[in-house]
Amino acid sequence: MFTGIIKETGKIKKISNRNGNIEIEIQCQKILNGLNIGDSISISGVCLTVTDFNNETFRCDVSFNTLNSTSFKHLRTGDIVNLESSLTPSDKLGGHFVHGHVDCAVKILKISAMGDSHLINLELPRGIRDFVTLKGSIAIDGISLTISGVESDNFSAVIIPYTYKNTNLIYKNPGDLVNVEVDMLARYIVNFLRSEKSINADSPELKDKELKEKLKKYGFTNQE
Repeated sequence: MFTGIIKETGKIKKISNRNGNIEIEIQCQKILNGLNIGDSISISGVCLTVTDFNNETFRCDVSFNTLNSTSFKHLRTGDIVNLESSLTPSDKLGGHFVHGHVDCAVKILKISAMGDSHLINLELPRGIRDFVTLKGSIAIDGISLTISGVESDNFSAVIIPYTYKNTNLIYKNPGDLVNVEVDMLARYIVNFLRSEKSINADSPELKDKELKEKLKKYGFTNQE
């Protein structure tokens, strides 16, 4: 489990093929402090397991399934990635709960300067559309962001100066792919609302229907 607050950026030092899978070696500094083999690390939003490390780099295996469902299929030596170590009970929850289980990779449509901040506009695939709502949370390459605009086929988020300068977003351009993970609370709520139940008067299911209406009324879902 992660929070979407990036600890540092790292550089892909080496990529090795492993019979359809790959092994990546990442050069960094802060993440190495207290690191152990078997630890979970969020790498640009993808939860991977540390298999080896030294005083300059650490290594992780990436399965063919992860390659096919994330931007890692286009990963190159020298690329900059966002890094976050897993959440501990004593950590502050500065962002939102992030699993590190990427839903899809989407294309950056536009990045616009807005004073000292930036507005990033991204495509919105049909598969995650129901989970993306105005002022909701979303993880972009592992970064916890607040959705500032939603259209039928795209959405946007504002990047504050600190986040822009201290994550890999400063290296991104229109056309680049980024990993997206929708807010787990949005996922649970929408899946609950999708469940079809036979409703009888004075039944628990009727209360469920009333709950759905209240969730919609107060903006937790835009589900029709």
